[in-house]
Amino acid sequence: MDIRALRYFTETVRLNSFSRAADALHVTQSTVSKMVRQLEDEVDAPLLIRDGRRLQLTDTGRVVYEQGQQILASMQRLDAEVRDTKALRQGRLEIGIPPMINILCTPVLKAFRQRHPDIAIVLKEDTGPQIEQRVASGELEIGMTVLPADPELELQTLPVARYPMWVVAQAGSFQKNRATLRCAQLDGMPLVMLNNEFGLTRSLRGVFREHGIHPEIVAQSAQWDWLVAMALAGMGAALLPEPFIHRLATDQLQAVRLVEPEVQWQVAYVTRGGYLSHAARAWMALSSELFAGGRLAGRTPKPA
Repeated sequence: MDIRALRYFTETVRLNSFSRAADALHVTQSTVSKMVRQLEDEVDAPLLIRDGRRLQLTDTGRVVYEQGQQILASMQRLDAEVRDTKALRQGRLEIGIPPMINILCTPVLKAFRQRHPDIAIVLKEDTGPQIEQRVASGELEIGMTVLPADPELELQTLPVARYPMWVVAQAGSFQKNRATLRCAQLDGMPLVMLNNEFGLTRSLRGVFREHGIHPEIVAQSAQWDWLVAMALAGMGAALLPEPFIHRLATDQLQAVRLVEPEVQWQVAYVTRGGYLSHAARAWMALSSELFAGGRLAGRTPKPA
């Protein structure tokens, strides 16, 4: 059924006049008459009885008029909602964020809520590899992970930040005032690391394989603060990205920067490519802006 013909018909009934409907619709009276006849042809029944200057609805006409009003109202709501979505005045966005990365996203979440208060944001926490899987399956539109992402999933990646890795150990584990540690010196060193399900651990194990480094993994956990506690207890050294070093507030720990090569914690968005919702594009643009502006990186920590 032609929506325009339906609109012309309902307007004619509402105003009880072809000429007044034509004026309201800014068309000619013949155009209105033609569209009403077209609608009658489509339903294969007369809709109006023309009785002099008065118009009367047939039984079919009454049904078409009543249902037509609802259809046209729905179309108006649809148009309004589409315009609101484009203008970011409504909508919902689910984002996958690993627990290690979530501390970086608080400024983004705050800024996004201030700019787009009518967009509902749902944060789905999981490990980087699991988020990659959920994005690849279409369960999530966008997610964050630690590079490199799984190449078999063929995801599109948008790097947004990179931070150097630091080695954190009990105070006295390294020479006083030491600022750096070569990767080769991790060979045989007791380490406490995140579980293998984490993207950071996947990345670090890749570095170990590439450079023939064989540390002693004495414990693994899903909580970075427990790694710090184990390092503080002298169980082994923890490998943490620079933003976490800012959060260490004890003089009983020593932190040195990992170099030769300098291992990077590379944070990126992953998508399936193709179309992204207006809300997703707004979120990614804002987070890229904040990361690029350095507001999420913080200051460089001083070595203990």
